[in-house]
Amino acid sequence: MSKQSRRSLLMNAASAAVAVTGVTVVEPAVAQTTGKLEKKSYPVKKNADNASAAPPLFSSAVSYGNLLFLAGVGAHFKGTIEEHTKHVLDELEKNLIGAGSSMEKVLKVNVYLNDINDWEKMNTVYAGRWGKVPPVRTTIAPAGGIPGNSLVEIDLIAYI
Repeated sequence: MSKQSRRSLLMNAASAAVAVTGVTVVEPAVAQTTGKLEKKSYPVKKNADNASAAPPLFSSAVSYGNLLFLAGVGAHFKGTIEEHTKHVLDELEKNLIGAGSSMEKVLKVNVYLNDINDWEKMNTVYAGRWGKVPPVRTTIAPAGGIPGNSLVEIDLIAYI
């Protein structure tokens, strides 16, 4: 079966699904305009102090089509779990906005707690930051803790 035939078959099935469920199927905007999905990085901006620094070990944010993947963010200062959680969520929100997304467009969140006993306190700050439909979430406390002495680290997947 050719690519065009498969695409037609899928689009016909999608149209039938829309007729039955009322849910609209939308292809990624990048694929519609270029015919090809592309990986894009959103690197940390260099300033005069680090202009000649080596490339980073990993990207803070990478998109593929309309999906956006943000690296884990921690809080590397002395403070409470509530202060650390607020700082991490604020930083993630800045990164999302910088890449053309928002907290409301987050689909999946991974939360890493240095101490699982901080789960309830972390949730008091975490709740309500995601719009009407919160993302799915996994929360774990790694046996070795979180690098850099952060009490919490969060990474996520969103759409643009």
